[in-house]
Amino acid sequence: MPPGLRAATVFILLIAMMLTGMPVSIALGLTVLTFLFAMTDVPIQSVALKLFTGLESFEIMAIPFFILAGNFLTHGGVARRMINFATSMVGHWYGGLGLSAVVACALFAAVSGSSPATVVAIGSVILPAMVAQGFPKRFGAGVVATSGALGILIPPSIVMVLYAVATNTSVGKLFIAGIVPGFVLACMLAGTTWYRAWKNGYPRMPRASFGERLHAFRESAWGLLLIVIVIGGIYSGIFTPTEAAAMSAVYAFVIAVFVYKDLRLSDVPRVLLDSANLSAMLLYIITNAILFSFLMTYENIPQALANWMTSQGLGWVAFLLVVNVLLLLAGNVMEPSSITLIMAPILFPVAIKLGIDPIHFGILMTVNMEVGLCHPPVGLNLYVASGIAKMGITELTIAVWPWLATMMVFLGIVTYWPAMSLWLPHALGMH
Repeated sequence: MPPGLRAATVFILLIAMMLTGMPVSIALGLTVLTFLFAMTDVPIQSVALKLFTGLESFEIMAIPFFILAGNFLTHGGVARRMINFATSMVGHWYGGLGLSAVVACALFAAVSGSSPATVVAIGSVILPAMVAQGFPKRFGAGVVATSGALGILIPPSIVMVLYAVATNTSVGKLFIAGIVPGFVLACMLAGTTWYRAWKNGYPRMPRASFGERLHAFRESAWGLLLIVIVIGGIYSGIFTPTEAAAMSAVYAFVIAVFVYKDLRLSDVPRVLLDSANLSAMLLYIITNAILFSFLMTYENIPQALANWMTSQGLGWVAFLLVVNVLLLLAGNVMEPSSITLIMAPILFPVAIKLGIDPIHFGILMTVNMEVGLCHPPVGLNLYVASGIAKMGITELTIAVWPWLATMMVFLGIVTYWPAMSLWLPHALGMH
């Protein structure tokens, strides 16, 4: 069987298994086993060796620590204080609490690394408050579901760590590169929120005094300090991204339990167990994805794809358009971790051959993952927001469209304007 046909067979098998409702990790594992025993002559010993060396990556250790830090912050009252600070700053504008939700999501994203965690932490506090103040439930749910997606673009980001592992790219550079696009997207989502609130005459809050703002800042300062520690520590070279993740987990534990005292010591084992469950699930997906990409590389499929695309005269502009369509379609059936681990090793060699910067390509993939989190059928943020808002997925899908359209515009900008992603790493001498 020629390599191209084998690759097509593998992808058809993987998609068919996922369409039956089988978890991605299991579908991936079964596809790998089928490919291994029926379609390739790769030695089993080299597979075992790849499995061991693939999981030995130091960067992978960052994932459990960022998950743990996010869980401590979610349960530890940090989100509530960030919302209070955001409300004191922007609450007096049109759509006050809606704008506060966007700002609070951006701030929480900068300490948690996870989109669903951001939606849960901010949404569970601010959505009831928005409904009580007279905002339509649809408006609040739409704001929180889409703004929560900032969790994987504003560093630290678990998806960026996975991309770095899959493509052997610098995690630190990716984190720094995500700051400007994250800020721009937050501003665009805030603009959409303000316009809709202004157009529909939604409530505003009284302007906070300087004293109230200072008090809110002081209250949230311990949480905000974590942003400085993580990004400042990585940039200055004090610690690696993995060490920053461990540092943020310990710091989040200390402020949640001993400073804010919103988390009792008796609750810590439950938080540890939740984090372990999520980490184990992600590591199982990573294991199967590493094998999948190894087999693809062994069969020279990424290289063959790169050669075919260049021989067709497909330039970087057309290639990036194809990548966006492919990733948006993948977002319909898979969640971000799986898409990144499966697609990055296949598309990355083509991108490099076409002269696309690996850091820019990583940010582009991350923004695609963000969009996928906010549309059905597997948009994780929609399910989390629907649970908080007590709304059906269909109703929520209609609710998010103005912000989703804004995200699509942003995707177009970030795709064809690499300078947005690369300016800050260049300016800091990291690139």
